[in-house]
Amino acid sequence: MKLDERHLIQLAAVINAGGVTEGAELLGMTQPAVSRTLALLEKRLGEPLFVKGRRPLRPTPFGRALADHGQAMLLSSRKASELVDNFRYGRAGTVRVAGTQFFMDALISGLIADFHNERPDVRIVQSYGYMPDLQDAIRADRVDLAICPVDVLDGDDMEFQSILPGRNVVACRVTHPLLLKRKLKGPEVLDYPWIAPPPNSPLQADMRALLLSFGSTGVSVPYIGGSLASAINYLTRTDALTILPHGVVFAYRKVGDITALPLRVPHPQRALGILRLAGSPQSPAVAAFTNHIATSFGKLSELIKRHEQSVVWKA
Repeated sequence: MKLDERHLIQLAAVINAGGVTEGAELLGMTQPAVSRTLALLEKRLGEPLFVKGRRPLRPTPFGRALADHGQAMLLSSRKASELVDNFRYGRAGTVRVAGTQFFMDALISGLIADFHNERPDVRIVQSYGYMPDLQDAIRADRVDLAICPVDVLDGDDMEFQSILPGRNVVACRVTHPLLLKRKLKGPEVLDYPWIAPPPNSPLQADMRALLLSFGSTGVSVPYIGGSLASAINYLTRTDALTILPHGVVFAYRKVGDITALPLRVPHPQRALGILRLAGSPQSPAVAAFTNHIATSFGKLSELIKRHEQSVVWKA
């Protein structure tokens, strides 16, 4: 015998609520409609579902057994409805985000944690890459968006939302000898070893341009291509220098291990921002995450600007 699942759900609601009227309210139905359903179900089954003459309603063993199945369906229906609402309002789903390693580790990872504090059921899948790989991943639908520095977009199928201007600094440990100089001159940084950024990264080209601007014909580069954590660990134990985005140094300001030299350096013609496929529909979760990143950087940008003025431009 095939039963209508809706009838079992109504039976479970009446038993849980303790009455037909209460069960109908629980389901958003009228009392007469639920009463007709129960009468029809009893007639078709040929078995009573409730003990006659008892108030409040008491299910028979047969009625209770059927209601247990209805309860499972009711819970499943509620979970499905909740899933639909959560997805629709960006409280559930998956966000695939990629970006350059230094920015992702220093700034974006903390913002992901803040996002999860508000939307814990959204799953974030993070990966790393530089501009060419990130564009390929977006076009191939392997990631939803990238957070990366951009100077020139390759192709007109991408859209870019700038969230932070490109600003570089010369980073060092907080006890570096150059910080004792009353007036630091650029060529003095050539006397110290340097940590080279990862190969093919935008920072690698920036470091080359920076050293050339100070008249470099070659500096000691004992360490090449480490991660952000390894570069910072190396800086704090040596007198080495490196080039970092100012936003990265800002992110570590409370740790107190590294700082920026008060030195004016050439800045790249690029900006950190959110890269995605132009005109492509976004899931509500991706849209919520994108808005969270943009809003957070809107608040951070002024703090970063003040930090740069107090640390870098004070000279």
